[in-house]
Amino acid sequence: MNLKKYDIIVVGAGHAGCEAALCAARMGCKVLLAAIDLDKVAAMPCSPSIGGMAKGQLVREIDALGGEMARVTDKSAIAYRTLNTKKGPAVHSSRTQNDKNRYHIVMKAILENQANLDLKQAMIERLVTEDEKIIGVEDATGFGYLAPVVILATGTFLSGLVHIGFKSIKAGRAGEFASYGLPAHLRELGFDLGRLKTGTPPRLKKSSIDFTRFKAQEPEEDPRPFSFFTRQISLPQLPSYIGYTNPESHDLVRRNLEKSALYGGMIKGRAARYCPSFEDKIVRFPEKDRHQVILEPEGLETQEIYSSGLGNSLPVDIQIRFVRSVKGLEEAEIMRPAYAIEYDYVNPVQLKPTLETKKIAGLFMAGQINGTSGYEEAAAQGMWAGINAACGIQGRKPFILDRSQAYMGVMIDDLVTRGTREPYRMFTSRAEYRLMLREDNADLRLMEIGHELGLIDRDSVKDVKMRKTLIDGEIKRIKKSVIKPSVKVNEFLKRCGSNPIDNGIYMDQLLKRTEIKYAAVEKLAKSPVALDPRVVRQVEIEIKYEGYFRRQLSEIEKFKNLEKIKIPDGFDFLTVHGLSNELKEKLTLVRPVSLGQTSRIDGITPAALSVLMIALKVNSECSLKARNLPEN
Repeated sequence: MNLKKYDIIVVGAGHAGCEAALCAARMGCKVLLAAIDLDKVAAMPCSPSIGGMAKGQLVREIDALGGEMARVTDKSAIAYRTLNTKKGPAVHSSRTQNDKNRYHIVMKAILENQANLDLKQAMIERLVTEDEKIIGVEDATGFGYLAPVVILATGTFLSGLVHIGFKSIKAGRAGEFASYGLPAHLRELGFDLGRLKTGTPPRLKKSSIDFTRFKAQEPEEDPRPFSFFTRQISLPQLPSYIGYTNPESHDLVRRNLEKSALYGGMIKGRAARYCPSFEDKIVRFPEKDRHQVILEPEGLETQEIYSSGLGNSLPVDIQIRFVRSVKGLEEAEIMRPAYAIEYDYVNPVQLKPTLETKKIAGLFMAGQINGTSGYEEAAAQGMWAGINAACGIQGRKPFILDRSQAYMGVMIDDLVTRGTREPYRMFTSRAEYRLMLREDNADLRLMEIGHELGLIDRDSVKDVKMRKTLIDGEIKRIKKSVIKPSVKVNEFLKRCGSNPIDNGIYMDQLLKRTEIKYAAVEKLAKSPVALDPRVVRQVEIEIKYEGYFRRQLSEIEKFKNLEKIKIPDGFDFLTVHGLSNELKEKLTLVRPVSLGQTSRIDGITPAALSVLMIALKVNSECSLKARNLPEN
């Protein structure tokens, strides 16, 4: 047994484990971060990219709360892009291509130099519990570590099985040990585990590719950093290349479907419907005669190219023929073959909204162990679990963001309320209030909360508060500014492609016009002080979408009214008359903490909600009488 006692032990040093350990340590807890292989800390085993649709929002929220992912991204990014720029700001999402080795090195150095944090190589095989409370862990050698809180962030390593054709290899990722003792132990403790499947495409040798047959996709010329704290992007920026498969590619895969692990019966786990393997594409979309392929560099000093779109679980000899059927890849050399991987996960309905398990006090879970996919989803859960673990140790109230506050809140609520039977991925469509949860305002939404937790410095919060004041002041000024018709004004509007005015009009009404940008304010109603571009952006968005904001704020108010009706811990759903047995079982399993969370459980109807509301009122009245307290 290790003599040093920790407050928190984090098992797994992927993206979830790194954020969990750093947050807890920065909040003042003594933390041990245990990794199977220290050379794989913060590894990028699939696409070496960060962000994307809805994922970019998660990364900026992590950053605004004081997490590390966005900062490390900016130190390792070799291409930036903003997605959905032709749509409204609610769905604008940042994405980077990263040098995966640099990402690992930078994050590992941050972990090694973090106060209160020990980084050790160990395969944790058992949890040590006492009276349904965690007290420590034991590694594969029988050596133990003590802590009252443990966070499992084990990724794809629980009973991991890599498939290439009919060949199956026990591995957490290709070439890495899997953990078989820990999932068996979790079952012993009574947890319900399921089986999921994901995969990764082949890596190709750069010098063997004819890039002239592909269309170059250049990175943004003047990219905006991912982190609110990054001032300069230093690494060279590289292009990606877009091409397509063809009927020959499709026919080859179709003729060899039975040889793939996925369609040959080797794989039992549920695959992600939103990130299908190439075999899935052929079966599900037989009418398509081509599918997109994107070739992305894995780093500045490596020849490896990530071939997005060519993921499969075929034998290597067929993979070679398949890759070389694509125009421009006729001579391509596969440096690492594609593979599928199956792994165990814990259905997240077994977790509280803090990500602490309901069965074992002090045991938290974060990342792919909860059935999610993606580095960003994992990092957000890791941060959530790390903060809540630290809050528990320090006797502080739990850290909970609701669906109206953050994409994080949407994801956690989805997981613990509905669970998942397939890899969960974040989408903007999952967020009901996405217009309020933009990536450009994550700092305004969350940085003050990060400061209260001890993760954001005072100067950063002072800057946020100052910008909020400037934004409010500029909006009020613009709303009071009247623009009178004149030849000069109407000529300017004509140049903007906008209709002239015949009468005086408030500047905010002009700015609401689609074709009018904030530059019109500078021209027609100039601010007396120079404004930060971040202030200008928020002012323009707030004014242009004011009607939509008002509507969403009304919806949020209704949502919060249901969230305010709390369900007491230990409330017996089985005694509620008027609910079906099926709903009683669901409610007992999920154990929602509020009427709002109850409303989002599958199968809950307005009638069932009314029945439960009455039962809660009766329960409250009975509790007051039992304590001889006057009723409100």
